Amino acid sequence: DGEVHMNELKNGNTEMFWNPTSEVRRQRLKRHIVLFEEQMDFESERLWQHVTSAINKGDQHKATQEKFVLEEEQRNAARERRESGTEWKPLLFRHDAGTNEWRYKYEDLRPWDPLNDIAQFEKDGILQTMERHLSTRMSNHKATCINNQITRHKRSAKDCRRRKTSDQPSNHSQNTESSCSTPESVQDLSDDDGKYLGFESLCAQCGKEMNHLKEIHSAVLSLQKAQQDIHR
Repeated sequence: DGEVHMNELKNGNTEMFWNPTSEVRRQRLKRHIVLFEEQMDFESERLWQHVTSAINKGDQHKATQEKFVLEEEQRNAARERRESGTEWKPLLFRHDAGTNEWRYKYEDLRPWDPLNDIAQFEKDGILQTMERHLSTRMSNHKATCINNQITRHKRSAKDCRRRKTSDQPSNHSQNTESSCSTPESVQDLSDDDGKYLGFESLCAQCGKEMNHLKEIHSAVLSLQKAQQDIHR
């Protein structure tokens, strides 16, 4: 947060290396952290609190000592697990055998999409992105419901045609023929979930989630307007 200078020992000259101007400060991302009292023992801020305190006080010797204590505790814990045959299973990281590195399980390396992405946040250690469009899970579930209804509709029409050609026509069969119809093309299915094809309404889960997503959509529109105001 302050100016950083480089001192040339040979000639005693000092050169400005970094100057956080007021404009730079305004562009900084807001830092969000978990409250200290809510953090668990192995979360970084709590785990390294004594090292951080020593650094802030300018006590490099104390900071080195505290860092050594932490690292020794970690080495001893690893040794005890190895001797007891206990397997270490990280909650949020996986080991990459190819690079011999630990990688975050939920890393999101795709470019940020300002037209669709609203916010990125962490919940229980899992990185998540809030998007404007309906979730893929909901879309897939909705598509599955519609496809099932299309299949039933086609099967019903097929049964009608089979009855139509199996026996000699009678009054009953003629009535059956008049009550059966060939399904229309389903390629142009609208957002009304196929109601124009005579499908029944979506399943209870779809209906519940659709109502919930409508509420989210209204909130998203409000956020989108606020974002546009900010951009202006």
